[in-house]
Amino acid sequence: MDKMNEHLFYVLECNDGSYYAGYTNDLEKRIRTHNEGKGAKYTRAKLPVRLIYRESYETKQEAMRAEYRFKQLARPAKEQYMRKGQRSNEITEKR
Repeated sequence: MDKMNEHLFYVLECNDGSYYAGYTNDLEKRIRTHNEGKGAKYTRAKLPVRLIYRESYETKQEAMRAEYRFKQLARPAKEQYMRKGQRSNEITEKR
């Protein structure tokens, strides 16, 4: 998939062990923004964060739907979801 058209759902692990899920089309920049304290309000007090999971989608809408579904899960279900998928150094392409 062309990087310019990459839409990612990602999960960060915060310093306190909590998870933050989000959407981006530039993952490196987004993680850097989080760790600079300029990202989401949730992560600002829980720095540093580290990428633990990501999935790539063809459209922004698909990636944001994945983010929404993930956020509805209880923590054990989130962990199971990530175990079943690919880890952060790999991309699951959804079509």
